[in-house]
Amino acid sequence: MQKYSGQIRRGGAVAFEIGPESIDVEFSSGWIYRFTYERPGALRVERMKELALAGQGLSTFISRHVKNRYESRRHKNEASTAQVP
Repeated sequence: MQKYSGQIRRGGAVAFEIGPESIDVEFSSGWIYRFTYERPGALRVERMKELALAGQGLSTFISRHVKNRYESRRHKNEASTAQVP
């Protein structure tokens, strides 16, 4: 995971990892969410990648435009991922 350089707020993004068709975002709570081209969609994922690399606006974009439309999530202390039904 790459450290997110944006302003860290309680509950905000702290790290991310970019894949070809996905982005994983770790929040200060320790939860890591995977967003993919399938969920919430390619346009949103590509925008999230841009914001993550720019170091600003990622958490706000997720809370305003993505919300709970993630592919899976896991806690950084857990080995497996929990799929969204």
